[in-house]
Amino acid sequence: MLTILGFAMIATFLVLIMMKKMSPIAALVLIPALFCVAVGQGAKLGDYVIEGVGTLAPTAAMLMFAIVYFGVMIDVGLFDPIVRGILRFCKADPMRIVIGTALLAAVVSLDGDGSTTFMITVSAMYPLYKRLKMSLVVMTGVAATANGVMNTLPWGGPTARAATALKVDAADIFVPMIPALAVGLLAVVLLACVLGRRERKRLGMLTLDEALVTEPETVLVGAGSGAGGGGDRFTKAPKSGPGTTTGGAGDTEDRDGDGDGDEEFKGLDPHRSTLRPKLYWFNAGLTVALLAAMILELMPIPVLFLLGAALALTVNFPHMPDQRARIAAHADNVLNVSGMVFAAAVFTGVLTGTGMVEHMADWLVGAIPDAMGPHMAIVTGVLSLPLTYFMSNDGFYFGVLPVLAEAGAAHGVSPLEVARASIVGQPLHMSSPLVPAVYVLVGMAKVEFGDHTRFTVKWAVLTSLVVLGAGILFGII
Repeated sequence: MLTILGFAMIATFLVLIMMKKMSPIAALVLIPALFCVAVGQGAKLGDYVIEGVGTLAPTAAMLMFAIVYFGVMIDVGLFDPIVRGILRFCKADPMRIVIGTALLAAVVSLDGDGSTTFMITVSAMYPLYKRLKMSLVVMTGVAATANGVMNTLPWGGPTARAATALKVDAADIFVPMIPALAVGLLAVVLLACVLGRRERKRLGMLTLDEALVTEPETVLVGAGSGAGGGGDRFTKAPKSGPGTTTGGAGDTEDRDGDGDGDEEFKGLDPHRSTLRPKLYWFNAGLTVALLAAMILELMPIPVLFLLGAALALTVNFPHMPDQRARIAAHADNVLNVSGMVFAAAVFTGVLTGTGMVEHMADWLVGAIPDAMGPHMAIVTGVLSLPLTYFMSNDGFYFGVLPVLAEAGAAHGVSPLEVARASIVGQPLHMSSPLVPAVYVLVGMAKVEFGDHTRFTVKWAVLTSLVVLGAGILFGII
């Protein structure tokens, strides 16, 4: 019964948010509360929630101060040269911009932290997408999928968990998987190329001057409901020649976010009052030092961002009114993301506390036919897609993976093969509603979580299967 209720709870949540019948925060709180009562454990709901909140509190704190930190860095102009450089390199070509998004997300993912990756990627790319009227769900989908492939780095989390759970060396898991992961990253770039071509076909190509300067003869036309923030979608009405084109791409790809279609290209505004050009190298050095400290694990990440945000505010805005203004300017993002994390704590707390996760895992493992025993590595790779999407990495790697490895060992399958296969589902995992970083991504990009999910899942599944197929083809799995 708990197995059925667990799958029903997850399905109900996904359906309601994708159909936009409930907001993610409300769904993350009310649906698990209802199912907790349904399984007869309503009296323990408070304990489950407090336990879940306690587990995710450091993550919420990290996101809160990380958003303030990177928000200040955007305000003072740290990323303006990056945005200008990307725009000039991409020549305002939508296809090259989407490819640039994938490459930027992949490079920044080297720090091993998804939230930081999404903050930097969105900070750099969001102004480009908005100014060119490109689809914001394309940006979030490509960034999440690229980060998912790179999330398999030994310091990213999943590989280390698999190594710990099966008592093997993390390098023995990751290094042989490099060719398969490289193929997965190539698949993301090819995906970006395909999606970028769709955007190019829909929007046409602009010159650099057209991208940077608002054209007086350009007409912005509302075209219905957008993908994020509940606003209008805007497309460029064609001028007298064959310049740009309007029209949809046939899916949520043609939605570009909230309805401030004629907003200024604020990321490149050279006259905004918050710019601190004399402190540019201080801010760049502080950011590099912060990321290096994260990689070297000198201190817990929440503490690093807390110190970084306090230092950035104090140096760049020494006057108290200015500091309060900067905090207030980013309060909306802070509240949205941290609130989502604490709401997710209710969902994960109930899912774990009631035993639903354990029963779901046992049912899935028990459903594997004995004849599949010799192919347990491949089975693990396939199962890693839904299981890492529907449960946390901790739940999968410490709860399910040892069972799968034991079943494989009985048929002569090496634990290393099972461990390698277990990380192929990470491109899909990074868009799971149980991953706090995804709320940073959609929140900063002003994209509805349901739209992001509906658009991204199919491409993330395809990427994961490409990695699995490459692993099988190369004899790694």
